[in-house]
Amino acid sequence: MKAKDNDSAASAAVFVIHEHQARTHHFDFRLEKDGVLKSWAVPKGLPESPGTKRLAVQVEDHALEYGKFEGAIPEGEYGAGEVKIWDQGTYQAREWTDDRIAVNLQGKRIQGTYQLIRFRKAGENNWLIFKKPG
Repeated sequence: MKAKDNDSAASAAVFVIHEHQARTHHFDFRLEKDGVLKSWAVPKGLPESPGTKRLAVQVEDHALEYGKFEGAIPEGEYGAGEVKIWDQGTYQAREWTDDRIAVNLQGKRIQGTYQLIRFRKAGENNWLIFKKPG
């Protein structure tokens, strides 16, 4: 999809940030879109102030029900470790293309406009995430 997705921009959808104590501690940022949770592993978590860029590695989509999951993923399974909801809320998409996503997050901990920009030089699934001023 190359054009702005006006349908998503018009309505609020859910987001969740899981704190994941797996092989390495990280946060999973998930946005509801097209009936699934689009997901990124963010090693250092979402930046809470403008000017800070963080790596976000796109991973496989998850079922919407996974947005409510907290608990232990057993050893031997993909993502083994403890998962808890760090933040959740709704978002409105301002832009959603193959290389750029801008969303307004309204969560319990995180609020504001965040942008994901594909960072192809670092790999197909690598993105940068940052908080926009204002």
